[in-house]
Formats: sequence, C-alpha cells, structure tokens
Amino acid sequence: MTRRAWLGSLIGLVSLLIFVFTVPRVRLLTHGARYTKPVKKLSMPVVGMTARQARDTWHTSRPGRRQHEGIDLFATRGTPVVSATGGEVWRVGTDSLGGRVVSVLGDGPALYYYAHLDDWAPGLKVGQRVQPGTVLGVVGNTGNARTTPPHLHFGVYRVGWLKSSAVNPAPLLGVR
Repeated sequence: MTRRAWLGSLIGLVSLLIFVFTVPRVRLLTHGARYTKPVKKLSMPVVGMTARQARDTWHTSRPGRRQHEGIDLFATRGTPVVSATGGEVWRVGTDSLGGRVVSVLGDGPALYYYAHLDDWAPGLKVGQRVQPGTVLGVVGNTGNARTTPPHLHFGVYRVGWLKSSAVNPAPLLGVR
C-alpha cells in the first residue's frame, strides 16, 4: 500500500469514527435501533423544478479520475433549495468541492447532501428536524462550481457501519 493510499484510508477511518461517535442518531442507526426501509421516492429539492426538467448526471467523468456521485439540478441563482425528505440537519458548513453545503441525515439510513448553495436558510442549525419541503438554502455555484451556471449538486449516501456508499438520486426523484 502506498503512503498516499494509507493516509487516505486513515483519514477515512478517522472521519467515520468521528461521525459515528459524535452524532447520537448515527450511534442508534449503526446498532439497528432506528433502521427503517430505504426511501423509494424523494421530493424534488429545487422549488419549481419537475423531474422532466432535470437530467441524470450520475457518474459523469470529473477531473482527477473522480466520478460524479450525485446529480446537478440547474436553476436560477437564488431559487430555494428544500429538503427532499424528513430528517435531521447533520451539517451546515463549507468544503472545497461543495462550497456552501447542508447535509440531512434521513431515514433509511441515508445522508442527503445539498451543495453549491449561494446561502443557507436563515436560522438553519445542526440538529434541527426537517420535513420534505423545509427550506435549506438557495441555488448557487460555490465551491468547485464557481465557473459553472448556478445549480444544486444533490447526493444521496447510504450510511453503513463500516462503509457508506453513494446512491444515484435520479431514480428516487423520478428523473430519467
């Protein structure tokens, strides 16, 4: 194993441990106490957008041998972004790829990732319970999307005890 691969594995393990041991709901989920069947249908997370207007951009190539683990929903800057499902706000913050982001821990268990937001909804806090349609922020092009038209990057990740895996959100939104 190369030094870079070893370091990546170590960072992944530390991140997982921090996630599991700092979020009480995840501790319950990983022990099976709150597990429910995975969500089969989600609400559209961009206000005014229909499934027919969206394109499935799952697994399109990205720089650096990455693959796109989500879909991009293009809309006018400032269009409200809403929760696609019920859950608990797990993260409100920034990162280099997603820019301004919100993550919602929903049932299934799954983590719903909303990225490239221009701004967050006023008063949105970690630990807040949300329902489908709760405003999380507004469409933008922050992070690595600064040179693209405004859009929401929407990702879904199944949360597991040892591994989380990306899931194509397009079929869950009815996008073809």
